[in-house]
Amino acid sequence: MITYLYWAAVIAIAMALLIGLGKYNYWKAALISSVVVFLVGWGAYYFHFEQVFVKKYGGVMSVSVPDGQQHIAATWKDENLWIENYDPKTNTCHFNEYSKGNVLQGKVSIKNCNPIRGNDATRAIAPVAQRQGSD
Repeated sequence: MITYLYWAAVIAIAMALLIGLGKYNYWKAALISSVVVFLVGWGAYYFHFEQVFVKKYGGVMSVSVPDGQQHIAATWKDENLWIENYDPKTNTCHFNEYSKGNVLQGKVSIKNCNPIRGNDATRAIAPVAQRQGSD
């Protein structure tokens, strides 16, 4: 919701400049100032506010899982989102950082990760726990 309010404010300011300056026949200044306000608003959102809004105020953000990978987990570290995906073709887990504006992105790859193996180990332990409880 905060994301929509932000964009409504940016568009309202740009429109107010366009209409206000246009009323006095300063069309060139009106167009330039409206475009500048919109570009500054877009840059501020993309490079600063997007993840802040999502993390702190329930904003809107979309991230897609790359083709052929399976999503495992996502977590926040400070203001950056870290997403873990598993690539079954290469048996590698990828941790990708989504930083503000995607300027400084970290990536960690763990080879021979095989996160599915954990499920097999849990199944092997379960019968032992059941036997101990039935004595």
